[in-house]
Amino acid sequence: ARAVAAWEALFRAQVSVLRQLHAEFPTGELSLNEYDVLFNLSRQPNWRTRIRDLNKQLLLTQPSVSRLVDRLVSRELVRKETDPGDGRGTIVCLTDEGYGLFRRVGATHAKAIHAHMSALSADELKTLAALSDKLRRAQE
Repeated sequence: ARAVAAWEALFRAQVSVLRQLHAEFPTGELSLNEYDVLFNLSRQPNWRTRIRDLNKQLLLTQPSVSRLVDRLVSRELVRKETDPGDGRGTIVCLTDEGYGLFRRVGATHAKAIHAHMSALSADELKTLAALSDKLRRAQE
């Protein structure tokens, strides 16, 4: 019962905050899903990763991620390369233009995140991050 209650509280908090962040997201240049792709690529070594590894980080189906990446390629925000270690694989790379746009949009998005997360103290934020990371690692 405790696990279910804790999950329900975590899930409801996430849904509530995400709805607000989605409503406030600066959508003029990027959608929230496009931003998420650029964000995930920016955290990878050399701003590049296999598309199958990118899929694991996003809450989208594989075909949706492929279409989203293709749209970002057409805007020159990312590029696709053949994986040199496996010709069947695709590497997605963040371009300098894509990184610049990610940083500009991210600055505004970070302010909104800060505003919503300010309900928690610094210690509570640290604990939340540690617990969230622990849950995530347990699923890998």
